[in-house]
Amino acid sequence: MIGVDADFRCNESVPAGKGVIAVIIPAYKVSRHILDVVRSMPACVSHVYVVDDACPDGSGELVRKECRDPRVTVLFNNVNLGVGGAVKHGYRVAVADGADVAVKVDGDGQMDPGLIPLFVAPILSGRADYTKGNRFFDVSVMKKMPFVRLFGNAVLSFLSKLSTGYWGLFDPTNGYTALSCRVIPLLALDKISNRYFFETDMLFRLNSVGAVVRDIPMAARYADEVSNLRISKVIPEFSIAHLRNFLKRIFYNYYLRDFSIASIALLAAVPLLCFGIGFGTLKWWFSIATGIVATPGEVMLAVLPLTVGFHLLLAFVSYDMMNVAKEPLTGLLGWQLLVNESAEG
Repeated sequence: MIGVDADFRCNESVPAGKGVIAVIIPAYKVSRHILDVVRSMPACVSHVYVVDDACPDGSGELVRKECRDPRVTVLFNNVNLGVGGAVKHGYRVAVADGADVAVKVDGDGQMDPGLIPLFVAPILSGRADYTKGNRFFDVSVMKKMPFVRLFGNAVLSFLSKLSTGYWGLFDPTNGYTALSCRVIPLLALDKISNRYFFETDMLFRLNSVGAVVRDIPMAARYADEVSNLRISKVIPEFSIAHLRNFLKRIFYNYYLRDFSIASIALLAAVPLLCFGIGFGTLKWWFSIATGIVATPGEVMLAVLPLTVGFHLLLAFVSYDMMNVAKEPLTGLLGWQLLVNESAEG
């Protein structure tokens, strides 16, 4: 198999050593671009999995007929599962084939395969378990992005911070990602969303197992490709999914797996805020309806719980922002594998 040394010698940030890199390309209505994407794969890539997600244009068959690269394998989904379903199919095959890192690249030509070394370097060096692209580092690049896409990503990025717990990440819907194959068995792949919420749902699952995630600055390339993503449609859908994941994350991290001072702060903040808002609203409407001004004591009975509850909520958020994994699972799992091999020997 081809190791990473060949192409990585030109990049000082990539560690010495070898790793098997697999690239997963979901293929759905990308027949105009898929062959160019496959041909542009760097030599450091050992496997290329083109996953035909029941594509009506026959993208998979096109690659199988026209591509002569021995690294390329075409996989087929019997029914359309969505981008998440296609990528998860590729993940399972990559693990079975002994890959070390699985990189996901779209088949529409928006992502530069030449950036693959940058995405896999933190994982192979043990500094991350998962890397993802971020198109918001360079202001000049952002100016070229469609406004609707820019605004939608800003809204979704904030919601993602709440639901995933990765407060330092941005551009959560970015599909250019790399994942350590050692981490894949820890993820409940069957429970991860199959469609557009896939990338954000992945972050939620990664947080639940304590994975380290890093952003990789990149620039998107917009040409004549057609996006199937409709911001007006996905924002309401994503909002509900984010709320569900947020509640699950808080329960898992602060009450099921651990119980800390932050857990107590949140338990106290919620009823205090609810009481303050409810009592204050009730007295406000009563004053409007009757013309009787609320007494200072009634005002304080509303304001005091609101003030205390708000400060407790800020304390919880501050704790949550710092409560992220700092030790990559990839390194820990590597040591565990060595221990197991030594014990078996």
